[in-house]
Amino acid sequence: MSVEIHPDAVARLRGFKLPEQLGFGDVMAPVMFRAVFDGSRWKAGELLPYGPISLDPAAKVLHYAQSCFEGLKVYRDGDSVSLFRPQRNAARMIYSAARLSMPAIPEALFIEGVSTIASYCAALVPAKSGESLYLRPFLIGTQAQLGVTASQSYEFYVIASPSGAYHMGNMRLWIERESARSAIGGTGDAKVGGNYASSLRSIAGLEARGFDQVLWLNPGDKHTIDELSGMNFFAVIEGDLHTPALNGSFLDGITRDSLLTLAQDLGLKVFEHAMDVEELLQSVKSGSCSEAFACGTAAIISPISELGDGDTRLKLPSAPGPVAERLRGALLDIQEGRVEDRFGWMQRLPAIVFDCSLEL
Repeated sequence: MSVEIHPDAVARLRGFKLPEQLGFGDVMAPVMFRAVFDGSRWKAGELLPYGPISLDPAAKVLHYAQSCFEGLKVYRDGDSVSLFRPQRNAARMIYSAARLSMPAIPEALFIEGVSTIASYCAALVPAKSGESLYLRPFLIGTQAQLGVTASQSYEFYVIASPSGAYHMGNMRLWIERESARSAIGGTGDAKVGGNYASSLRSIAGLEARGFDQVLWLNPGDKHTIDELSGMNFFAVIEGDLHTPALNGSFLDGITRDSLLTLAQDLGLKVFEHAMDVEELLQSVKSGSCSEAFACGTAAIISPISELGDGDTRLKLPSAPGPVAERLRGALLDIQEGRVEDRFGWMQRLPAIVFDCSLEL
């Protein structure tokens, strides 16, 4: 497919300057990618000026939540820019879309969308370590019809946000014993907006209690650990790395998968298993759990300094701990081009010189 490059999009890029303070997800690139599904096929993509999306008030996405999304980063590598493992994001979006009875976005179209944005926004990729251009691909059902059926029309977008290093600091986690983020047999392992909406109520009251994030338990047994609201969980116990095994109720994180690969490459023993929360708490009390951390695309790794359970507050001995620091450094070295990419994770792209006749 060729991408139609709108002249106004190029004009927006030429006139755009990065502010000094980026934050995370606060500054939006002035262009976006769109592709439309008309009920039978995907049409060619377009690079458009960033702006509001026009939806009929009866659009399915507004009533029945037919929406899924992804998150990935673009890193600067000298005069080029690079995407990190975009094929994994493409595969996960196909899975999420299928769970919501939405059409698959062909991998080629997904890669075309993120590559177009990355290449045309190459000048907006920050250069400091830990900074990146964050991409948010998303798919929505747009048919205007109120019957409880899947939409017949869809739109796929990719938007971008130049972002500074995302530091959550040392996180204090509250173990959620009552509410559930997802349901057995539900959408917990798909990246859909409803999963995040269902977590907001529990998160809302945390600050007043002195906590930052929720640690969710499995909705089926209520005693094994799943994940945080948007990050996967790891603990270092007696020097070994432990993480909950995928069970269908939480997300198969791409950063999670990358860290597991790196940990084994660095000689760490890695265990993916059903992690009982009572056993974790006991290991923190005894000191055998030396550190814990969460991981995700935005922050890469966020150390955990404290666990709260009812009236009990347990502090972790080390935050950030040496394992978390070592893994974070190893992953950033690959993403930012300081070491050889032995795993084939980085997809290098050319920086586009603004030529509206160019076809990708």
